[in-house]
Amino acid sequence: MDTEIKAFGRWSTDGITVEDKGLKDYIVLKPRLVPKTGARYAGRRFHKSKIFIVERLINKVMIPGHRGKKHKITSYKMTGKASTAYDQVEKAFEIIEKKTKKNPIEVFVKAIENAAPRELVISIEYGGARYPKAVECSPQRRIDLALRYFAQGAYASSFNKNKSFEEALAEEILNAYHSNKNSFAISKKYESERQADAAR
Repeated sequence: MDTEIKAFGRWSTDGITVEDKGLKDYIVLKPRLVPKTGARYAGRRFHKSKIFIVERLINKVMIPGHRGKKHKITSYKMTGKASTAYDQVEKAFEIIEKKTKKNPIEVFVKAIENAAPRELVISIEYGGARYPKAVECSPQRRIDLALRYFAQGAYASSFNKNKSFEEALAEEILNAYHSNKNSFAISKKYESERQADAAR
């Protein structure tokens, strides 16, 4: 009898490794049948780095965060409803598995590694003037940004189009997996690193 716990009861995380050493301790691959803690640890600082990585994607799909100065909260696709986000992510993983014939969690983890920006630009004030300054991005923020860009990119490419959100999310993750510039996350990563390079 197979007693191994699999994500969504379908996909194993055995043998999946994180090649980026900076992210290794922050991408948790301990599977859950139902990846949902219900924000039980929301008040604990940095505790999200101990949560299964698929659950963190589900949380971002529910509340995708700011883009520019606008907070992306919409109806249907991103309502903050956990069961809706859960189903959307599972269907997106089904599409990834069908297209690649690979474990979708392995593809997803590699996509995060490819899309996580290494440097960012902050603004510092010196003598009454503001200057851009390049800084290294912490591992937890790198993952947060990659997940945010996946959710926002999928929403942007499916809004008012015939493409479903699940198809758009699967496409976004696959493009990031292949380091394709058609991925919103990859394009944002290149943009932030280019700006950081210019601000040295």
